[in-house]
Amino acid sequence: MPKVSLPKTYNPKDVEAKWYGFWERAGYFYADADDERIPYCITIPPPNVTGSLHMGHALNHTIHDIVVRWQRMLGKNVLCLPGTDHAGIATQVVVEKEIAKEGKTRHELGREKFLERVWQWKEQYGGMILSQLRTLGCSYDWRRERFTMDDGYVKAVLMTFIQLANEGLIYRGHRVINWCSRCLTALSDLEVEHESRPSKLWFIRYPATDGGYGIVVATTRPETMLGDTAVAVHPNDERYKHLIGSTVILPLMHRIIPVISDESVDPTFGTGAVKVTPAHDAADFEIGERHGLERVIVIDEFGRMTEHAGKFAGMDRYECREAVVSELERAGLLIRTEEYEVPLALCYRCGTAIEPLLSVQWFVRMKPLAEPAIEVIRSGRVKYVPERFGRMTIEWLENIKDWCISRQIWWGHRIPVWYCRDCNGEKVSEWQLPTGEVRIRADVDAEWFAAIEQPKACPKCGSENIVQDSDVLDTWFSSAIWPHATLGWPDKTKELEVFYPTDLMITARDILYLWVARMIMTGLKFAGDIPFRTVYVHPTILTKEGKRMSKSLGTGVDPLELIDRYGADALRFGLTIQCELGQDIRFSEERLDMARDFANKIWNATRYVLMNLDEEVFNRLPTISELKRSTLTLPDRWILSRLQHYIARINGYLEGCEFDRAAKAIYDFVWDEFCDWYIEISKCAISQRDSTRRKITQAVLCRTLDSALRLLHPFMPFLTEGLWQRLPHGGDSIMVSPFPRVDEDLIDLEAESSMDRLMWLVSAIRNIKSEMGFSRSACDAIMFVSDESMLQLIKDNLWWITSLARLREVEFHSAKEPRPKLAASASSDCVEIYIPLRGVVDAGKEMERLNKQLAKVMSELERVSKRLQNERFLQNAPSDVIEAERKREADLRAQLEQLQRRFDVLKELQSSE
Repeated sequence: MPKVSLPKTYNPKDVEAKWYGFWERAGYFYADADDERIPYCITIPPPNVTGSLHMGHALNHTIHDIVVRWQRMLGKNVLCLPGTDHAGIATQVVVEKEIAKEGKTRHELGREKFLERVWQWKEQYGGMILSQLRTLGCSYDWRRERFTMDDGYVKAVLMTFIQLANEGLIYRGHRVINWCSRCLTALSDLEVEHESRPSKLWFIRYPATDGGYGIVVATTRPETMLGDTAVAVHPNDERYKHLIGSTVILPLMHRIIPVISDESVDPTFGTGAVKVTPAHDAADFEIGERHGLERVIVIDEFGRMTEHAGKFAGMDRYECREAVVSELERAGLLIRTEEYEVPLALCYRCGTAIEPLLSVQWFVRMKPLAEPAIEVIRSGRVKYVPERFGRMTIEWLENIKDWCISRQIWWGHRIPVWYCRDCNGEKVSEWQLPTGEVRIRADVDAEWFAAIEQPKACPKCGSENIVQDSDVLDTWFSSAIWPHATLGWPDKTKELEVFYPTDLMITARDILYLWVARMIMTGLKFAGDIPFRTVYVHPTILTKEGKRMSKSLGTGVDPLELIDRYGADALRFGLTIQCELGQDIRFSEERLDMARDFANKIWNATRYVLMNLDEEVFNRLPTISELKRSTLTLPDRWILSRLQHYIARINGYLEGCEFDRAAKAIYDFVWDEFCDWYIEISKCAISQRDSTRRKITQAVLCRTLDSALRLLHPFMPFLTEGLWQRLPHGGDSIMVSPFPRVDEDLIDLEAESSMDRLMWLVSAIRNIKSEMGFSRSACDAIMFVSDESMLQLIKDNLWWITSLARLREVEFHSAKEPRPKLAASASSDCVEIYIPLRGVVDAGKEMERLNKQLAKVMSELERVSKRLQNERFLQNAPSDVIEAERKREADLRAQLEQLQRRFDVLKELQSSE
């Protein structure tokens, strides 16, 4: 392999464009179920098919790829299985907007034609985010890509429903949903927009049944009071404790309703007493469930008042509001009215105010599924990182409620349930909306049966007069079986046998309950084992000011634009180094600048190594074993030993999901130890032409750089592949080369200790020169060394010390000899260094500069001291702020003393000239 030099400047676009296709063509991403190596599997959280890469995705998938590249380099049979979620509601919304541009609606197309359009859109645009993940460098097994509505997955979803139904874990019940009375459809929270609008808060008195005053409630929706079935107060609210358990009269309707206590009531809202309308408010529905309250529907699907609204029946809801307020005023029960900003929920399609409406829905009984999940988390079979998320999940599971799994949309897994009209009679009917859409309406107690295939007849009576339920399953229902379904369940596949349970689930905390906990439940239930061994919960990315990132709020950042400007490697590294366990990320592009500088540093380091590598060494690079038998210099032994410590540290951090610490460790080793010290020292050895020391140094440079690139590869795959390919190497790609392991024989604590002392020596000389204003000039040094071994150590390494410290001549004296005057100094336990100043520093000019520094430090010290003498500050400021100011004062005093000493030396120097 010929030696090829690197271009002078690093251009990430040139580097990153080349390598992804190379990896994919070579098949490095692909796992084989017949491979006998240790399996390692991750199934990625499937992004929505409508999705485009955002910063949360960028962080999530960077971490995925770090892990799978690391595990692959450890020699495992790694499967990272990608895919997308059909995202029922979100996808339907996108396609409806597309056909609206043609002046059509989904109702005009009809269900079948509309679904054809959705599939067409999915095939054309649905893979965009997966393509963007390739740009990020994700090394996933694209041959195994899954979609939550592909044929095999549909089978798994239907089997899940059927099994739950057969075991009595699925039932029909009531729930309050978001309803648009203009579009005549249920809406998910994704389809609801929120807007604050000026309105009123009405205070209404509900008289006591015993003739007493009763209780006053505050409401923003007086028209719904017609369906009230209770008044609720907080159990600890002293104002109302005496009324709990009593009854009041519902104004205008003259129904007797109870006063109940419930901890969900906010005592600070209005009067602290709230009306409870279980059929028209989601929170009230929950209160009603807890207290067994009646549900009275007073508003219908069209926004009109029902027969249960009494004399207000047939009115529009807003017309009814005005009428109710007028009636209350006449009855003397409207106590007062206040102006109030209402957080109004609106239909995204037409802007109509959403009506919370009681509806019959499908549910899963969750308690039986939750109990085994609690046990595997509590026992540690499923480990959470950070641990607190496991405790939070257990708490949620212990208080779990039944899961509403039905949605009134068209795109998704249609619920595999049929009704026999002959068996059910009037309990099952067709409801035709003004849009022309026909929906099946079944009473909550209607008989039903489930089947995977389209049945021909009712299994009970044999009638062919059967109809399928109109609803589709919640998207999270199909997502909940992702790990085992993507590996082939319900079939007993080799992939399921080899790769399940999977090893790691990487996720954001906002879907811990919606998705992760449900996967644990379904994995145990259907696959017979936990779905993954570890759940790693990564931070949320916020703006620099700590706000949520959002395109609509103008606070979003496009990762693709960042990749275009900085490169994928810099984005990956810049995100990872901020990814501290349990702490959200306040994103700043300054970290990407740092990552780009780091990439440039590595590029230039590799360029230096290649430029100074003899062809003989390049073509026959000594092995580590051969280097161990060589005569290594102290810096050689030191850098190889330091490398072993970093290898151990980085592997440990990756094992513990401490990705930020792993990134920081490789950064510190490459920048601070390899580049700033060893490369600088190596220049002294390499300058010795045709010497053994030169060749050994070249070999140590290459071996150390090779290990550093392999340590860095999971974080910066493109750059490391490009550089590794230029170095002497074995194998075809860095991504399938071994990840570095500690070589105990190379750990040399003596070398590390000796180098620490010599590096202090060099740094001390550099600091003196910098402080005295001649850092770039060569100078002489006088050293007083009280320890013979230290003296010999310095003399043996003067070949590089003089170069790094920019020294001309070095004199050694015993500790008993007098110290020179007119010199700046530094000392340690056995070494004193003196740098003669005559002839190397302009005393007058330097004193002028120091005077300005002294004035600045004295001014700041005076400010801090005054603050610490201020009694009000000491009494009111937090203790950590006071402590910080005291430390600041001590630091400033030390700085002032140091500056004064330097000034005195310069003053003496000036006097002697």
